[in-house]
Amino acid sequence: MAMVTAAPSGSKSTPLRRPGATDQQPDGPIPNRIVLAMQGVTKSYPNGREALHGVDLTIPEGDFVFLVGPSGAGKSTVIKLLIRDELPTKGVVLLDGRDLGRLKRREVPKIRRKIGIVFQDFKLLPNKTVRDNVGFALEVTGARKRDIEPAVDRVLRVVGLTGQAGQLPGQLSGGEQQRTAIARALVHNPRLFIADEPTGNLDPLISWEIIQLLLRINELGVTVLMATHNAEVVTAVRKRVVALENGRIVRDEVGAAYHREG
Repeated sequence: MAMVTAAPSGSKSTPLRRPGATDQQPDGPIPNRIVLAMQGVTKSYPNGREALHGVDLTIPEGDFVFLVGPSGAGKSTVIKLLIRDELPTKGVVLLDGRDLGRLKRREVPKIRRKIGIVFQDFKLLPNKTVRDNVGFALEVTGARKRDIEPAVDRVLRVVGLTGQAGQLPGQLSGGEQQRTAIARALVHNPRLFIADEPTGNLDPLISWEIIQLLLRINELGVTVLMATHNAEVVTAVRKRVVALENGRIVRDEVGAAYHREG
């Protein structure tokens, strides 16, 4: 599993080395492992509404994907399936090769640790400091105290909050609160980082700072899936765009704008 580490100041970020890697170069390119695969996924609800229909989506390790589409297109349903809040009516959702629909109840917490997620409303614990909010994500997994402190220090450096470690959420700006949420989601080295409208409550300048942070995290080897309505950001960044309409993927393009071009 990739370890999130801060790149030295002024240096170019490079992909993180996988466990067991050597300096010897292979004869050909090594295909990235598949982090997420949705195969023929349909999600129907008891009232008859079909939120997703026949969705096929593959996200390799190290990818950065924007998930876009109008309200009601199915973005939230995709995220709920990925964190196993919902199960597909048909089809298969695979995270790191594991079929989420076949997990036993006791296995769900462990598989969820492979996912880090942030929302637009931060969801921080108001009576805990920045450091304790981030560390709490490891405490609940039973991590040893001596392992928590260096892990928290590492991700606070990545998100630029070392100086705010002792502050409470109420003392932070909106951007700093979102950075805290990002650090909390990263502290257990997730295989997939999901950002669900992470800039929805932020002004444009701070939004760009958060996007730049997510891009830097991606450069450090973390696979990122970001659901957003922010057309300006998507078009400027030019990463892979997966567009949903009426529960179906209507476009999957690399280096694309928010809206179809040409």
